[in-house]
Amino acid sequence: MKGALWLLFAVAPLAAQEPGAGVRIAARTGVVFDGYYVGGEYAFEHVIEWTVPVTLSQRLGQRVTVDFSSAYVSASAATTSGPLELSGFTDADVRASVAAVPGHLVLSVVGTLPTGKKTVDSTTVPLLSALATDLLDFTTPTFGSGGGLTGGFAYAVKLGARWAGGLGASYRWHASYTPLAGSGDLEPGGEGRVRVGVEGPLGSGGYYRGAVVYTASGADTLGGGSRSITGDRILVYSGFSLPAGRSSLSLYAYDMHRLRPRAYNSTNLNAVKVPRGNLLALGVRLERPLSPAVHLAPNVEFRHELADTSAGSLKLLGWLVRPGVDVRYRASGNVAVLFQGQVAFGRLAEGNGNSVSLVGPRAVILLEWTRCRGACGMRPPAWGPCWPAPSGRAPSSAGRGLRSCRSSARAPAPCS
Repeated sequence: MKGALWLLFAVAPLAAQEPGAGVRIAARTGVVFDGYYVGGEYAFEHVIEWTVPVTLSQRLGQRVTVDFSSAYVSASAATTSGPLELSGFTDADVRASVAAVPGHLVLSVVGTLPTGKKTVDSTTVPLLSALATDLLDFTTPTFGSGGGLTGGFAYAVKLGARWAGGLGASYRWHASYTPLAGSGDLEPGGEGRVRVGVEGPLGSGGYYRGAVVYTASGADTLGGGSRSITGDRILVYSGFSLPAGRSSLSLYAYDMHRLRPRAYNSTNLNAVKVPRGNLLALGVRLERPLSPAVHLAPNVEFRHELADTSAGSLKLLGWLVRPGVDVRYRASGNVAVLFQGQVAFGRLAEGNGNSVSLVGPRAVILLEWTRCRGACGMRPPAWGPCWPAPSGRAPSSAGRGLRSCRSSARAPAPCS
């Protein structure tokens, strides 16, 4: 899963990717509701998902932090063929991060434990496909896998007097598992990722962050010898924040382009190829303190997805606009609560060239408890419009696609 405490090399502040200096222990949980209701003649009437995420973070000494994250998920859908339901725990991630060179170099290892539903009935495939659609951005796009291991680093360096640059890289290995009851084992290909980013002050009181992330994956092999390959992905992110009176205004944009798969060798010439595609997102967020304990943040995001067709051209898969508001309340020095409400409006393309209307409410209540050295300050909880939630391995409608702002385990979180 937008949402985890995974190894993320996206656009987090470059110098802040090491363990936090003040927080010793942090525990977070809550409830997230995602729903979409489709009008007109469509295969789905509605898709609903409830997620209960849990994360724990423990700092060990001055340089090491250990994180645990998982979730319980219940999803259902009403289709023209009847109802679909699936529930259970997701995979669990255990991450160890070491500030090898404080302020400059962080080394991370993530172990994904196969605690989720790695084998499901074939009748649930339509539901899982809907949850994994990048445009819809469900909090939990997958229920489980065979587990895996990720290792990587993030390095930051000063660029002049006020700017900083960063370089990150990671490689993820996936264990084999049986995705569908009665089918053969799936051997997922490995995945490598490289990220380059810059950040620094710009203009009068403004601050800029930008990054480019390149991802490449090996072929997936299913029992019986059939193979599936996904093209390389390029993610470009740009964000700018500036003061607006007592408020802070943030604007961001990212574009993820999935290239046409390559036939790496003769073995892959006849493989199933995930079609190329493109996901674009634009967002605005205005955060204003109402009091020392309460922060209000209205926000809106536009999402637009294109997918390749059999004719070889990119066609519109759908678009949506999601306005909403966040309220963060610091109940005490150790406890913070996030309330979030959003409603998406848009259109989904049909195979006949027409489109249907789409309405998607989202509601979030999340609780964070921290124990700090000194004051914790007014710091946002670990989830929200640009904070991730617990994960699992999620091949999505975009292949190994992007989960914007609450990203899947196989993709960077551009807003994290």
